[in-house]
Amino acid sequence: MNGTPKAVIEIDGLTKEFDIGLRGVRLRAVDHLGLSIPRGGIFGLLGPNGSGKSTTIKIILGLMQPTSGTCRVLGGSAADPDVRRRIGYLPESPDFYRFLTGWELVEFYGRMSGLSGAVLGESVERVLDRVGLVEASRRKIGTYSKGMLQRAGLAQALVHDPDLIILDEPTAGVDPIGAQMIAEIILALKASGKSVLLSSHLLAQVEGVCDRVAILDRGKVVLEGSVEELLSEKNRRMAVFEGLPVEKESALLAWLEANGAAGASIDNPRTTLDQIFIDRVGKGTAGESGDKIQEVRP
Repeated sequence: MNGTPKAVIEIDGLTKEFDIGLRGVRLRAVDHLGLSIPRGGIFGLLGPNGSGKSTTIKIILGLMQPTSGTCRVLGGSAADPDVRRRIGYLPESPDFYRFLTGWELVEFYGRMSGLSGAVLGESVERVLDRVGLVEASRRKIGTYSKGMLQRAGLAQALVHDPDLIILDEPTAGVDPIGAQMIAEIILALKASGKSVLLSSHLLAQVEGVCDRVAILDRGKVVLEGSVEELLSEKNRRMAVFEGLPVEKESALLAWLEANGAAGASIDNPRTTLDQIFIDRVGKGTAGESGDKIQEVRP
């Protein structure tokens, strides 16, 4: 694979402006953006509303043309049908045909991606199983909960086994158990060699799955780096231990301070509300909570 580019997405000087109807006044949504997104990892694209994330994603997908600058995807252009077939996309607010069943929806997108025959059927079953929707696959999309809709959207993005998966707010409106399931699928995609571009406002999720992140503001990158680099406080150190008697803690703190450790403290490790919820309610129930309907008889 000597000819394979190291970056799955290369953006250079990307600018996008929109007319806003006031005597030639234009809105600059993306401002000379430069990004190099490495192949085979999970890259987080972050930023407040109006920072240019959605516009950048649409340009990457070939749904919108830039005013200036370049964007190369998988070594080519997203305008190339062969490149598009190697991309899977879950939009922020998918608007699916509600009269289709889950199976029919994923099958429809599989056909649009060039699949047919036995390969199509096997692919649909594989991704529905992967997102925990096999039992609900014969139900109409209109009966699905928000979390189930997101998982159906993830299935349609994966049905053609793309090399690059772009996920825009994949856990929006999903409960913590469903969000954990989606995070595990994203990590599994990375483990299988796929490249993932993730846009999300849920920073805890980004922290848990992404290798690198870029933060946009007013169409520009204001911070970029590996999650480890960005979260690590270089001037502080932490020690974790068990079994130290409480009465010995003051002696340990005194020793640390005597040896130059300013502001030393001892406290219990903290977890997160998401983790407490998952531990107490139970893992592995994401596919059950919304997949079965209780019969109500008059």
